[in-house]
Parts: sequence; structure tokens; C-alpha cells
Amino acid sequence: MILFFGPAGSGKSVQGQMLAARHGWRWISAGQILRDTNDIEILKTISEGNLIDQTKMSEIIAETLKKAKDIDHVILDGFPRQVEQAKWLVENTPEHERSIAMAVVLDVPTDELQQRLKIRGRADDESHAIEKRLEIYEKEIVPIVDYLNEKNIPVRNIDGSGSVGQVHDRIEAELGSVLSN
Repeated sequence: MILFFGPAGSGKSVQGQMLAARHGWRWISAGQILRDTNDIEILKTISEGNLIDQTKMSEIIAETLKKAKDIDHVILDGFPRQVEQAKWLVENTPEHERSIAMAVVLDVPTDELQQRLKIRGRADDESHAIEKRLEIYEKEIVPIVDYLNEKNIPVRNIDGSGSVGQVHDRIEAELGSVLSN
């Protein structure tokens, strides 16, 4: 598994989809799974910029990973979002018959993120929801990265600014160094 982290607008989805297409892997977006749901309560929670209950989110991801068992590698985009979810994921990798090869953290300056989100114009990209998501992301990501480092999972901070191709090349370079070890 390759984990993708980054605030809203950092390009996680684009980069995850590109990696999946290039290598024949599966891209799994926690956000897309939630946006595609018919669950009114989940839709309300994410439209307000809040996180889904940890247990519920873990159940959703477990089911999704089970459906992708036949795929060599999966790219998990937007999960885990809390330390408890990271612990669950690491502790349950044998159940999912997967290990975590690397975590990618896309770093993009806040002003660039806000500009990207204005252009994207998705329904859950209202300014109050964006600010709340950025706030939650900053507060939650550091403990998750610390936990992954403690578990000796390679974490790579990637400069997420610049063109899609430039960012992709940076990710591929790091991925190559980790997967070749």
C-alpha cells in the first residue's frame, strides 16, 4: 500500500490516479467513497468539513480493501486521517494481506491550495469548509506521520507545487527508491 496525505487541493487524487494508471494499481480515495455514498448523515458531515466517525470509516476502508485483494498494490488517498485510523491500518495489514510500502505527504503552500480549490469548485469546497479541513489536516497529520515513522514506514515529504508532471516525477523518484529496497 502507498498512503497519500495532503490537504484539500494538494493534488492527492490526481497523483494517485496517475500512479495507478501508470503501474496498473488500484487508487482508493476515501473522500470519493464518501462523496459517492447515499448515506445522508455522511454527506452532511463532510459538507460541514467534519471527519467521519473513526469506526465507521475503518469499516468502509476494510470493505474497500477486501474488494481490491486481487490487485498487487493499492494507493490509499485520504486515509488514515486520525492516529486511531493509522493504528488500525497498521495493525490490520496482515488481515488485508498488504504491507505499507510508503507514505507520501504532499506539501503545498496555503495560498496555492486556496487558489486550486477555487478553480476546482467542488460542492464541498465552500470557504468555511476549506478552512476547517485545512485546520483539521494540520492538527491531525503530524501525529499520524510521527506514528508511521515509529513503525518504520517510510514517509516522504514531496513538494506538491509546480506542474502535475513535475510533482509526479518527484513521487516516482521517491517510490523507485523505496520499492527497490
